[in-house]
Amino acid sequence: MNKKIKKAVVLSSGGLDSTTTLAIAIKEGYECYSLSFFYGQRHKFELTAAKKITEKFDVKQHLVLNLDLDRIGGSSLTDDMDVPKNKNLKEMSNGIPTTYVPARNTIFLSCALAWGEVLGASDIFIGVNAVDYSGYPDCRPEYIAAFEKMANLALKSTVEKKISIRIRTPLLHMSKADIIRTGIDLGIDYSITHSCYDPDAKGLACGMCDSCLLRKKGFNDAGIKDPTIYVNQCR
Repeated sequence: MNKKIKKAVVLSSGGLDSTTTLAIAIKEGYECYSLSFFYGQRHKFELTAAKKITEKFDVKQHLVLNLDLDRIGGSSLTDDMDVPKNKNLKEMSNGIPTTYVPARNTIFLSCALAWGEVLGASDIFIGVNAVDYSGYPDCRPEYIAAFEKMANLALKSTVEKKISIRIRTPLLHMSKADIIRTGIDLGIDYSITHSCYDPDAKGLACGMCDSCLLRKKGFNDAGIKDPTIYVNQCR
């Protein structure tokens, strides 16, 4: 008798966290469907990285959806405002930065929920982290728990008791260093991931935005060489 295939939708940004999350889902035996978004963010380099990553991991399908969140604005990732640079860790943890995109994870998870229902996938993986992060409200454990509860009230397949949705957050309580160590153990080549909020025209990481600084710190704390090429290394 054939064992039923476990399916999962994995949100894939092309960055360090989402790539590690994908690797964990695959290790757990899921048939993975990768979901990425072009939402009007400052660049498409992260989507190029996501494509490379999903090809390397041989996911079942990689879907990219276009969302015009830049028409809403309200974020330095989608609007005409500067990305914060050179903040220290205390500054990063003080308030919500301008790189917060209004309701982004709620929108992304809702799309994953819809695709998951069509696929018959009850598990949705997202690489949110509540330790080494920039203070986004939609990365908190209470947010994830609330969304999961809502999800199980929202779908035809959950109301009919055909599936029960689980929002999987394997990185939620891990430091960036622990995430990197986990990924290395899973064979991830982090050189093909992209984390920078404000890369140059060639896609080189700025090395100064919150995401770059947290990435640098993670590799340093893990005692692992950072494979990222930063702009200042090329000058």
